[in-house]
Amino acid sequence: MLKIVTKTFSELTTEELYQLLQLRSEVFVVEQDCVYQDIDDKDQVALHVLGYDGFRLVAYTRIFKPGDYFKEASIGRVVVKQKERNKAYGYEIMKASIQAVSTNYNTDNIRISAQLYLTRFYNNLGFKEVGEEYLEDGIPHINMLKD
Repeated sequence: MLKIVTKTFSELTTEELYQLLQLRSEVFVVEQDCVYQDIDDKDQVALHVLGYDGFRLVAYTRIFKPGDYFKEASIGRVVVKQKERNKAYGYEIMKASIQAVSTNYNTDNIRISAQLYLTRFYNNLGFKEVGEEYLEDGIPHINMLKD
């Protein structure tokens, strides 16, 4: 079971920031072989949801209030360390993130930009596909909504 910590950007320690940027780079840039600008000036307004197995950061998301990224609240940069994906940490970090949106922004209406191959995973969390598929950084995505 993950230990979940939710922090604003200014509450993050230097070590936490380093760990979350390292994890995002490890998965989104190296593992998925996708060259893109991960540091996008959006971290400063996001809430950061960190999932720890002991002292190791193994799962992460960032969440936004309505209007900061989409019209609805949103969850993005959903990531689980590759070697830890057999432990259902993806579900744990997403459930914690959905709860954090509800608690911090008083809404259950959430939009995500999901990698297409993860559609069933997000369906299991109550998200439904909306609109057409599109390419983002060379990877097929689809918008999904939860309300």
